[in-house]
Amino acid sequence: AGGCCGSDTKQYVYGGWAWAWWCITDTQRISLEIMTLQPRCEDVETAEGVALTVTGVAQVKIMTEKELLAVACEQFLGKNVQDVKNVVLQTLEGHLRSILGTLTVEQIYQDRDQFAKLVREVAAPDVGRMGIEILSFTIKDVYDKVDYLSSLGKAQTAAVRRDADIGVAEAERDAGIREAECKKELLDVKFMVDTKIADSKRAFELQKAAFTEEVNIKTAEAQLAYELQSAREQQKIRQEEIEIEVVQRKKQIEVEEKEIIRKEKELIATVKLPAEAEAYRIQQIAEGEKVKQVLLAQAEAEKIRKIGEAEAFVIESIGMAEAEGMKLKAEALQRYGEAAQLALVLDALPEIAAKVAAPLSKVDEIVVLSGESGGTVSEVNRLLAEIPASVRAITGVDLTKV
Repeated sequence: AGGCCGSDTKQYVYGGWAWAWWCITDTQRISLEIMTLQPRCEDVETAEGVALTVTGVAQVKIMTEKELLAVACEQFLGKNVQDVKNVVLQTLEGHLRSILGTLTVEQIYQDRDQFAKLVREVAAPDVGRMGIEILSFTIKDVYDKVDYLSSLGKAQTAAVRRDADIGVAEAERDAGIREAECKKELLDVKFMVDTKIADSKRAFELQKAAFTEEVNIKTAEAQLAYELQSAREQQKIRQEEIEIEVVQRKKQIEVEEKEIIRKEKELIATVKLPAEAEAYRIQQIAEGEKVKQVLLAQAEAEKIRKIGEAEAFVIESIGMAEAEGMKLKAEALQRYGEAAQLALVLDALPEIAAKVAAPLSKVDEIVVLSGESGGTVSEVNRLLAEIPASVRAITGVDLTKV
Protein backbone atom coordinates (compact mmCIF):
# COMPACT_ATOMS: atom_id res chain seq x y z
CA ALA A 1 0.00 0.00 0.00
CA GLY A 2 1.08 3.61 -0.51
CA GLY A 3 3.42 4.94 -3.13
CA CYS A 4 4.56 8.10 -4.84
CA CYS A 5 2.55 11.28 -4.13
CA GLY A 6 0.85 9.61 -1.13
CA SER A 7 -1.48 7.30 -3.11
CA ASP A 8 -3.80 5.05 -1.01
CA THR A 9 -4.24 2.46 -3.81
CA LYS A 10 -3.47 -1.14 -2.78
CA GLN A 11 -1.85 -3.46 -5.24
CA TYR A 12 -1.90 -7.23 -4.95
CA VAL A 13 0.83 -9.17 -6.73
CA TYR A 14 0.49 -12.96 -7.02
CA GLY A 15 3.52 -14.87 -8.25
CA GLY A 16 5.21 -11.77 -9.72
CA TRP A 17 6.96 -8.54 -8.76
CA ALA A 18 6.29 -4.79 -8.40
CA TRP A 19 8.08 -1.55 -7.60
CA ALA A 20 8.24 -0.50 -3.94
CA TRP A 21 9.24 3.02 -2.94
CA TRP A 22 11.62 3.08 -0.04
CA CYS A 23 10.23 4.68 3.11
CA ILE A 24 6.96 5.37 1.20
CA THR A 25 5.51 2.04 0.09
CA ASP A 26 4.34 -0.45 2.74
CA THR A 27 4.79 -4.08 1.59
CA GLN A 28 3.55 -7.20 3.38
CA ARG A 29 3.61 -10.87 2.41
CA ILE A 30 1.16 -13.70 3.01
CA SER A 31 1.81 -17.40 2.36
CA LEU A 32 -0.29 -19.14 -0.30
CA GLU A 33 0.95 -22.66 0.51
CA ILE A 34 -1.43 -25.50 1.35
CA MET A 35 -2.14 -25.84 5.09
CA THR A 36 -2.99 -29.19 6.68
CA LEU A 37 -5.45 -29.07 9.61
CA GLN A 38 -6.60 -31.83 11.93
CA PRO A 39 -9.95 -30.82 13.50
CA ARG A 40 -10.92 -32.85 16.59
CA CYS A 41 -14.22 -32.91 18.51
CA GLU A 42 -14.25 -34.91 21.77
CA ASP A 43 -17.33 -36.31 23.49
CA VAL A 44 -19.84 -34.59 21.23
CA GLU A 45 -23.40 -35.92 21.69
CA THR A 46 -25.18 -37.12 18.58
CA ALA A 47 -28.90 -36.93 17.89
CA GLU A 48 -29.33 -40.12 19.98
CA GLY A 49 -27.35 -38.71 22.90
CA VAL A 50 -24.31 -40.94 22.36
CA ALA A 51 -21.03 -39.12 22.98
CA LEU A 52 -18.56 -39.58 20.09
CA THR A 53 -15.05 -38.36 19.43
CA VAL A 54 -14.39 -37.51 15.79
CA THR A 55 -11.07 -36.54 14.16
CA GLY A 56 -10.58 -35.39 10.58
CA VAL A 57 -7.97 -34.10 8.14
CA ALA A 58 -8.51 -30.97 6.04
CA GLN A 59 -6.39 -29.33 3.34
CA VAL A 60 -6.95 -25.57 2.94
CA LYS A 61 -5.25 -22.63 1.22
CA ILE A 62 -5.74 -18.96 0.57
CA MET A 63 -7.54 -18.35 -2.72
CA THR A 64 -5.73 -16.34 -5.40
CA GLU A 65 -8.74 -14.61 -7.07
CA LYS A 66 -8.26 -10.85 -6.74
CA GLU A 67 -11.37 -10.14 -4.61
CA LEU A 68 -10.93 -13.19 -2.38
CA LEU A 69 -7.19 -12.54 -2.08
CA ALA A 70 -7.99 -8.99 -0.94
CA VAL A 71 -10.37 -10.39 1.69
CA ALA A 72 -7.76 -12.84 2.93
CA CYS A 73 -5.14 -10.10 3.07
CA GLU A 74 -7.51 -7.92 5.12
CA GLN A 75 -8.09 -10.84 7.50
CA PHE A 76 -4.63 -12.32 7.85
CA LEU A 77 -1.92 -9.81 6.82
CA GLY A 78 0.50 -9.39 9.67
CA LYS A 79 -0.23 -12.91 11.02
CA ASN A 80 1.89 -15.98 10.63
CA VAL A 81 0.81 -19.30 9.17
CA GLN A 82 0.04 -20.83 12.55
CA ASP A 83 -2.40 -18.01 13.40
CA VAL A 84 -4.19 -18.60 10.08
CA LYS A 85 -4.38 -22.33 10.83
CA ASN A 86 -5.85 -21.73 14.27
CA VAL A 87 -8.63 -19.48 12.90
CA VAL A 88 -9.62 -21.95 10.17
CA LEU A 89 -9.29 -24.92 12.58
CA GLN A 90 -11.68 -23.40 15.08
CA THR A 91 -14.19 -22.70 12.33
CA LEU A 92 -14.03 -26.29 11.06
CA GLU A 93 -14.31 -27.76 14.53
CA GLY A 94 -17.36 -25.60 15.26
CA HIS A 95 -19.16 -26.78 12.13
CA LEU A 96 -18.09 -30.38 12.78
CA ARG A 97 -19.50 -30.23 16.30
CA SER A 98 -22.81 -28.71 15.13
CA ILE A 99 -23.26 -31.34 12.41
CA LEU A 100 -22.50 -34.20 14.84
CA GLY A 101 -25.46 -33.13 16.96
CA THR A 102 -27.86 -33.57 14.04
CA LEU A 103 -26.84 -37.07 12.94
CA THR A 104 -27.20 -40.53 14.43
CA VAL A 105 -24.28 -42.78 15.27
CA GLU A 106 -25.17 -45.13 12.41
CA GLN A 107 -25.18 -42.26 9.90
CA ILE A 108 -21.82 -41.00 11.11
CA TYR A 109 -20.18 -44.42 11.38
CA GLN A 110 -21.54 -46.10 8.28
CA ASP A 111 -21.36 -43.21 5.81
CA ARG A 112 -18.26 -41.26 6.60
CA ASP A 113 -17.91 -39.86 3.08
CA GLN A 114 -21.41 -38.32 3.25
CA PHE A 115 -20.65 -36.95 6.71
CA ALA A 116 -17.38 -35.37 5.51
CA LYS A 117 -19.13 -33.95 2.44
CA LEU A 118 -21.78 -32.38 4.65
CA VAL A 119 -19.16 -30.78 6.91
CA ARG A 120 -17.26 -29.44 3.86
CA GLU A 121 -20.44 -27.96 2.34
CA VAL A 122 -21.50 -26.30 5.61
CA ALA A 123 -18.08 -24.91 6.49
CA ALA A 124 -17.07 -23.79 2.98
CA PRO A 125 -19.13 -20.54 2.91
CA ASP A 126 -17.81 -19.39 6.28
CA VAL A 127 -14.15 -20.01 5.52
CA GLY A 128 -14.75 -18.70 1.98
CA ARG A 129 -15.73 -15.34 3.42
CA MET A 130 -12.23 -15.27 4.96
CA GLY A 131 -10.65 -15.93 1.54
CA ILE A 132 -9.91 -19.56 2.47
CA GLU A 133 -10.69 -22.52 0.21
CA ILE A 134 -11.26 -26.06 1.54
CA LEU A 135 -9.44 -28.38 -0.87
CA SER A 136 -10.35 -31.60 0.92
CA PHE A 137 -11.88 -32.85 4.15
CA THR A 138 -12.02 -36.46 5.31
CA ILE A 139 -13.06 -38.19 8.54
CA LYS A 140 -10.02 -39.83 10.03
CA ASP A 141 -11.47 -41.64 13.04
CA VAL A 142 -14.74 -42.08 14.98
CA TYR A 143 -14.86 -43.72 18.41
CA ASP A 144 -16.62 -43.52 21.80
CA LYS A 145 -15.85 -44.24 25.42
CA VAL A 146 -18.95 -46.33 26.25
CA ASP A 147 -18.39 -49.14 23.69
CA TYR A 148 -21.50 -48.16 21.80
CA LEU A 149 -19.83 -48.54 18.44
CA SER A 150 -18.37 -51.91 19.40
CA SER A 151 -21.78 -53.13 20.57
CA LEU A 152 -23.31 -51.80 17.39
CA GLY A 153 -20.64 -53.61 15.52
CA LYS A 154 -21.30 -56.82 17.39
CA ALA A 155 -25.00 -56.70 16.64
CA GLN A 156 -24.27 -55.88 13.07
CA THR A 157 -21.74 -58.66 12.98
CA ALA A 158 -24.22 -61.15 14.45
CA ALA A 159 -26.83 -60.10 11.93
CA VAL A 160 -24.33 -60.38 9.16
CA ARG A 161 -23.26 -63.82 10.37
CA ARG A 162 -26.93 -64.92 10.57
CA ASP A 163 -27.63 -63.67 7.12
CA ALA A 164 -24.42 -65.27 5.96
CA ASP A 165 -25.34 -68.66 7.46
CA ILE A 166 -28.82 -68.48 5.92
CA GLY A 167 -27.26 -67.48 2.64
CA VAL A 168 -24.79 -70.34 2.85
CA ALA A 169 -27.54 -72.87 3.59
CA GLU A 170 -29.70 -71.57 0.78
CA ALA A 171 -26.69 -71.51 -1.48
CA GLU A 172 -25.81 -75.09 -0.57
CA ARG A 173 -29.41 -76.17 -1.16
CA ASP A 174 -29.55 -74.43 -4.47
CA ALA A 175 -26.11 -75.79 -5.28
CA GLY A 176 -27.25 -79.36 -4.49
CA ILE A 177 -30.35 -78.99 -6.63
CA ARG A 178 -28.36 -77.45 -9.39
CA GLU A 179 -25.69 -80.09 -9.06
CA ALA A 180 -28.28 -82.89 -9.39
CA GLU A 181 -29.79 -81.20 -12.39
CA CYS A 182 -26.34 -80.75 -13.86
CA LYS A 183 -25.52 -84.42 -13.22
CA LYS A 184 -28.77 -85.50 -14.94
CA GLU A 185 -28.02 -83.22 -17.86
CA LEU A 186 -24.48 -84.49 -17.85
CA LEU A 187 -25.63 -88.13 -17.98
CA ASP A 188 -28.12 -87.39 -20.76
CA VAL A 189 -25.48 -85.60 -22.71
CA LYS A 190 -23.01 -88.40 -21.96
CA PHE A 191 -25.42 -91.09 -23.23
CA MET A 192 -26.09 -89.09 -26.36
CA VAL A 193 -22.41 -88.47 -26.85
CA ASP A 194 -21.55 -92.16 -26.25
CA THR A 195 -24.19 -93.17 -28.81
CA LYS A 196 -22.83 -90.73 -31.31
CA ILE A 197 -19.31 -91.87 -30.51
CA ALA A 198 -20.29 -95.51 -31.09
CA ASP A 199 -21.96 -94.62 -34.39
CA SER A 200 -18.99 -92.55 -35.37
CA LYS A 201 -16.63 -95.32 -34.32
CA ARG A 202 -18.54 -97.93 -36.35
CA ALA A 203 -18.60 -95.66 -39.39
CA PHE A 204 -14.95 -94.91 -38.79
CA GLU A 205 -14.06 -98.60 -38.61
CA LEU A 206 -15.98 -99.35 -41.82
CA GLN A 207 -14.40 -96.43 -43.57
CA LYS A 208 -11.06 -97.39 -42.13
CA ALA A 209 -11.43 -100.98 -43.42
CA ALA A 210 -12.31 -99.68 -46.88
CA PHE A 211 -9.40 -97.28 -46.77
CA THR A 212 -7.11 -100.04 -45.48
CA GLU A 213 -8.13 -102.37 -48.33
CA GLU A 214 -7.58 -99.64 -50.87
CA VAL A 215 -4.32 -98.69 -49.24
CA ASN A 216 -3.15 -102.34 -49.25
CA ILE A 217 -3.97 -102.67 -52.95
CA LYS A 218 -2.19 -99.45 -53.75
CA THR A 219 0.67 -100.46 -51.49
CA ALA A 220 1.01 -103.84 -53.24
CA GLU A 221 0.95 -102.20 -56.63
CA ALA A 222 3.41 -99.60 -55.49
CA GLN A 223 5.62 -102.28 -53.92
CA LEU A 224 5.58 -104.34 -57.12
CA ALA A 225 6.32 -101.27 -59.22
CA TYR A 226 9.00 -100.28 -56.75
CA GLU A 227 10.63 -103.73 -56.91
CA LEU A 228 10.56 -103.70 -60.72
CA GLN A 229 11.96 -100.23 -60.85
CA SER A 230 14.48 -101.15 -58.16
CA ALA A 231 15.59 -104.16 -60.22
CA ARG A 232 16.00 -101.95 -63.28
CA GLU A 233 17.89 -99.38 -61.25
CA GLN A 234 20.07 -102.10 -59.72
CA GLN A 235 20.85 -103.42 -63.19
CA LYS A 236 21.76 -99.92 -64.36
CA ILE A 237 23.82 -99.37 -61.24
CA ARG A 238 25.64 -102.71 -61.76
CA GLN A 239 26.35 -101.80 -65.38
CA GLU A 240 27.64 -98.43 -64.30
CA GLU A 241 29.75 -100.08 -61.61
CA ILE A 242 31.26 -102.46 -64.23
CA GLU A 243 32.04 -99.51 -66.49
CA ILE A 244 33.52 -97.68 -63.53
CA GLU A 245 35.63 -100.76 -62.67
CA VAL A 246 36.86 -100.97 -66.28
CA VAL A 247 37.73 -97.30 -66.24
CA GLN A 248 39.40 -97.72 -62.85
CA ARG A 249 41.41 -100.70 -64.18
CA LYS A 250 42.49 -98.68 -67.21
CA LYS A 251 43.40 -95.76 -65.00
CA GLN A 252 45.22 -98.09 -62.63
CA ILE A 253 47.19 -99.63 -65.57
CA GLU A 254 48.02 -96.13 -66.80
CA VAL A 255 49.08 -95.14 -63.31
CA GLU A 256 51.25 -98.27 -62.97
CA GLU A 257 52.84 -97.64 -66.39
CA LYS A 258 53.52 -94.05 -65.41
CA GLU A 259 54.86 -95.28 -62.08
CA ILE A 260 57.25 -97.66 -63.90
CA ILE A 261 58.39 -94.82 -66.16
CA ARG A 262 58.77 -92.60 -63.10
CA LYS A 263 60.82 -95.24 -61.28
CA GLU A 264 63.01 -95.78 -64.39
CA LYS A 265 63.58 -92.05 -64.59
CA GLU A 266 64.16 -91.98 -60.86
CA LEU A 267 66.77 -94.80 -61.15
CA ILE A 268 68.35 -93.05 -64.11
CA ALA A 269 68.38 -89.81 -62.17
CA THR A 270 69.50 -91.31 -58.85
CA VAL A 271 71.81 -94.18 -59.99
CA LYS A 272 72.75 -94.22 -63.66
CA LEU A 273 73.30 -90.52 -64.23
CA PRO A 274 75.28 -90.05 -60.98
CA ALA A 275 77.37 -93.16 -61.87
CA GLU A 276 78.00 -91.92 -65.40
CA ALA A 277 78.76 -88.47 -64.02
CA GLU A 278 81.16 -89.99 -61.47
CA ALA A 279 82.86 -92.12 -64.15
CA TYR A 280 83.14 -89.14 -66.44
CA ARG A 281 84.50 -87.08 -63.56
CA ILE A 282 87.08 -89.79 -62.73
CA GLN A 283 87.99 -90.12 -66.43
CA GLN A 284 88.42 -86.39 -66.73
CA ILE A 285 90.47 -86.32 -63.56
CA ALA A 286 92.68 -89.16 -64.86
CA GLU A 287 93.12 -87.49 -68.23
CA GLY A 288 93.84 -84.22 -66.49
CA GLU A 289 96.34 -85.94 -64.20
CA LYS A 290 98.00 -87.61 -67.22
CA VAL A 291 98.17 -84.35 -69.11
CA LYS A 292 99.44 -82.73 -65.93
CA GLN A 293 102.22 -85.33 -65.57
CA VAL A 294 103.14 -85.00 -69.28
CA LEU A 295 103.17 -81.24 -69.02
CA LEU A 296 105.19 -81.43 -65.79
CA ALA A 297 107.66 -83.77 -67.43
CA GLN A 298 107.89 -81.57 -70.49
CA ALA A 299 108.25 -78.53 -68.27
CA GLU A 300 110.93 -80.28 -66.19
CA ALA A 301 112.81 -81.34 -69.35
CA GLU A 302 112.52 -77.89 -70.79
CA LYS A 303 113.69 -76.51 -67.44
CA ILE A 304 116.69 -78.81 -67.40
CA ARG A 305 117.45 -77.99 -71.03
CA LYS A 306 117.15 -74.28 -70.34
CA ILE A 307 119.26 -74.60 -67.20
CA GLY A 308 121.88 -76.59 -69.15
CA GLU A 309 121.88 -74.08 -71.94
CA ALA A 310 122.14 -71.25 -69.43
CA GLU A 311 124.96 -72.95 -67.48
CA ALA A 312 126.81 -73.72 -70.73
CA PHE A 313 126.36 -70.16 -71.85
CA VAL A 314 127.58 -68.94 -68.47
CA ILE A 315 130.56 -71.27 -68.50
CA GLU A 316 131.31 -70.31 -72.05
CA SER A 317 130.98 -66.63 -71.19
CA ILE A 318 133.16 -67.05 -68.07
CA GLY A 319 135.74 -68.96 -70.02
CA MET A 320 135.75 -66.40 -72.80
CA ALA A 321 135.98 -63.62 -70.23
CA GLU A 322 138.83 -65.34 -68.35
CA ALA A 323 140.62 -66.04 -71.61
CA GLU A 324 140.16 -62.48 -72.68
CA GLY A 325 141.32 -61.37 -69.23
CA MET A 326 144.39 -63.58 -69.37
CA LYS A 327 145.06 -62.37 -72.82
CA LEU A 328 144.81 -58.76 -71.80
CA LYS A 329 146.78 -59.44 -68.64
CA ALA A 330 149.54 -61.12 -70.69
CA GLU A 331 149.58 -58.24 -73.13
CA ALA A 332 149.78 -55.80 -70.21
CA LEU A 333 152.59 -57.68 -68.57
CA GLN A 334 154.54 -57.75 -71.76
CA ARG A 335 153.87 -54.06 -72.26
CA TYR A 336 154.84 -52.90 -68.75
CA GLY A 337 157.62 -55.33 -67.97
CA GLU A 338 158.98 -55.92 -64.54
CA ALA A 339 157.56 -52.79 -62.96
CA ALA A 340 154.02 -53.89 -63.83
CA GLN A 341 154.66 -57.39 -62.59
CA LEU A 342 156.02 -56.01 -59.37
CA ALA A 343 152.98 -53.81 -58.95
CA LEU A 344 150.70 -56.80 -59.49
CA VAL A 345 152.66 -58.81 -56.93
CA LEU A 346 152.56 -56.03 -54.42
CA ASP A 347 148.83 -55.61 -54.99
CA ALA A 348 148.34 -59.32 -54.46
CA LEU A 349 150.41 -59.48 -51.25
CA PRO A 350 147.57 -58.33 -48.92
CA GLU A 351 145.25 -60.96 -50.42
CA ILE A 352 148.01 -63.58 -50.06
CA ALA A 353 148.62 -62.52 -46.49
CA ALA A 354 144.86 -62.70 -45.78
CA LYS A 355 144.69 -66.21 -47.21
CA VAL A 356 147.73 -67.25 -45.19
CA ALA A 357 146.41 -65.66 -42.00
CA ALA A 358 142.87 -67.04 -42.45
CA PRO A 359 143.58 -70.19 -40.43
CA LEU A 360 145.06 -68.05 -37.66
CA SER A 361 141.79 -66.12 -37.24
CA LYS A 362 140.26 -69.26 -35.72
CA VAL A 363 143.03 -69.48 -33.05
CA ASP A 364 142.19 -67.85 -29.71
CA GLU A 365 145.76 -67.50 -28.45
CA ILE A 366 149.28 -67.84 -30.02
CA VAL A 367 152.31 -68.55 -27.84
CA VAL A 368 155.78 -67.98 -29.33
CA LEU A 369 158.54 -70.01 -27.63
CA SER A 370 162.10 -68.68 -27.92
CA GLY A 371 165.18 -69.13 -25.74
CA GLU A 372 166.64 -65.72 -26.53
CA SER A 373 165.68 -62.47 -24.91
CA GLY A 374 163.59 -60.34 -27.22
CA GLY A 375 162.54 -63.52 -28.95
CA THR A 376 159.25 -62.10 -30.17
CA VAL A 377 160.94 -59.37 -32.18
CA SER A 378 163.45 -61.85 -33.57
CA GLU A 379 160.66 -64.18 -34.65
CA VAL A 380 158.81 -61.34 -36.37
CA ASN A 381 161.97 -60.26 -38.14
CA ARG A 382 162.60 -63.81 -39.19
CA LEU A 383 159.10 -64.10 -40.64
CA LEU A 384 159.54 -60.86 -42.53
CA ALA A 385 162.85 -62.07 -43.92
CA GLU A 386 161.16 -65.20 -45.24
CA ILE A 387 158.39 -63.26 -47.09
CA PRO A 388 160.52 -62.41 -50.23
CA ALA A 389 161.50 -66.03 -50.65
CA SER A 390 157.84 -67.12 -50.38
CA VAL A 391 156.76 -64.47 -52.88
CA ARG A 392 159.42 -65.50 -55.31
CA ALA A 393 158.37 -69.15 -54.92
CA ILE A 394 154.80 -68.28 -55.65
CA THR A 395 155.11 -65.54 -58.28
CA GLY A 396 158.68 -65.81 -59.49
CA VAL A 397 159.43 -62.15 -58.53
CA ASP A 398 162.42 -61.45 -56.39
CA LEU A 399 161.54 -58.70 -53.93
CA THR A 400 165.15 -58.32 -52.76
CA LYS A 401 166.04 -56.74 -56.07
CA VAL A 402 163.37 -54.15 -55.92
